[in-house]
Amino acid sequence: MEEVKTISDFAQLGAGLAIGLAGGVAGLGIGIATKGLMEAVSRQPEIAGKAFGFFLLGAALSEACALYALFISMKLIGIV
Repeated sequence: MEEVKTISDFAQLGAGLAIGLAGGVAGLGIGIATKGLMEAVSRQPEIAGKAFGFFLLGAALSEACALYALFISMKLIGIV
């Protein structure tokens, strides 16, 4: 019976690491994308509309990785 509890403990640890690291990395990715957008628009203001579209695409892809980690952590804990 103790063996099952150990596996569950490791699953909870893995879930916490997955969501913690993914949240931090997603925030870092969105921050870098925002920095790139601000630099591009400050150099060439006429491309603001097109650059914003690319920014949204990059931010969405970065956020999707965080959502995948959330789903994986919920699977490890047993919620889903």
